[in-house]
Amino acid sequence: MNETLLLVGNPDPVHVGAHFRSSAEALGLHTVVCDLTEAYDGAFWQNRVNWWLHGRRPTRLQEFSAKVLETCRNVQPKWLLTTGVAPLEEAALKEIGKLHVRRMNYLTDDPWNRAHRAPWFLRALPQYDYVFSPRRAILSDLRQLGCMSACHLPFAYEPELHFPESPANDSERARFASDILFAGGADRDRVPYMATLIHAGFQVALYGGYWERYPQTAGSARGHADAQTLRKAVSAAKVSLCLVRRANRDGNVMRTFELPAMGACMLTEDTEEHREIFGDDGEAVSFFRTREEMVVKLRHLLAHNGERSRLKEAAHRVVTKGHNTYRDRLEAMLERVTT
Repeated sequence: MNETLLLVGNPDPVHVGAHFRSSAEALGLHTVVCDLTEAYDGAFWQNRVNWWLHGRRPTRLQEFSAKVLETCRNVQPKWLLTTGVAPLEEAALKEIGKLHVRRMNYLTDDPWNRAHRAPWFLRALPQYDYVFSPRRAILSDLRQLGCMSACHLPFAYEPELHFPESPANDSERARFASDILFAGGADRDRVPYMATLIHAGFQVALYGGYWERYPQTAGSARGHADAQTLRKAVSAAKVSLCLVRRANRDGNVMRTFELPAMGACMLTEDTEEHREIFGDDGEAVSFFRTREEMVVKLRHLLAHNGERSRLKEAAHRVVTKGHNTYRDRLEAMLERVTT
C-alpha cells in the first residue's frame, strides 16, 4: 500500500479541507482530493427537500459515496481523511474498511447540534477507525455511539493564510478601522453580544453572513471577508472578539488560533479549553463570561494601548510557537492511526 492520503473535504482556500490538503503536500504525501460539495449538487428544490425532510441528506449522497469508494479501489490509499459532516454512507465506509484503508474523520462540528444533526451521518460515524474532535464535550457521546477511538484534537491555523498584514495605506487603514472586530456568521445567539457592544457606543466591525438582516447589527455589517481582507481588518481593529458556539458545545473555535496568528489583541469567551491554550486571564488574552463583563473588559483594553500590545504579542507567541498549525494536527492524526 502506498503513502497516499485520500482527502474528502471542501477545497475552497478558507476551509479546513484545503488546509489539510496543503499540509499533506507539505509533508510529502501523495494526496488525492474528493470535493465533498459535489454531494450537494442538485436542483434547488431537491436540496431543500432533502435538507429539511430527509435529515439534512445531501442530494447526491449515494453517488458521491460510490465515487469515494471507487477512488479507494483505484488509488489504494493508506489513509482516508474526511472533514466535518462528511457525505459518506455507512455502507461505503464499511467497504472502504475492507480495503484496509485507515478511516479518519476530523469532526469540525457537533453532530448532535440541531443545526447539523443528520441521522445518516450518525449511523456512519462508528465506521471510522478514528474520530478527532476539537471539542472535549462530545467525546463521551461519540464513544456511546460506537466511536471507541474518539480523540480530542483542537482547531489550528494555516500559516500561509493567517499572518499579520497591515492595511496598505491610510485610506485602507481608515476603511478597516474599528474598536472591536468579529468575524463569523450572524447566529441568533451571537446577535445580543454585538447589539450590546453597539449600544455601548463602540465602533464594531462585523464580517460574515447575515448581519445585515438584523436591525441591531445592520449598521455594523461589513460583508464577507476573504483572507487578505480579514488580515487587514484584524490589524486595523484595536481588539478582536472570540466567541464560541454554545449549541456546538465548543471549548475552542477556528478563530481561537487564526486571530492571534494574524496579530489580534483578543477579547475571548472564557472556557476551560481557552484557558488551557492561553493561560490565566491577562496572560495572553482577556477573558469574559457575560456581556456585561465583555463591555467592561473592552473599555479597559481601549484605554490601555500598552496592554493591548502586550496581549497581542503574547497570544501570537503562544499560538505560533506552540505547534498549532494544521500540518501539526495532521501529523498528530497520522501518528495516532499508525501506532
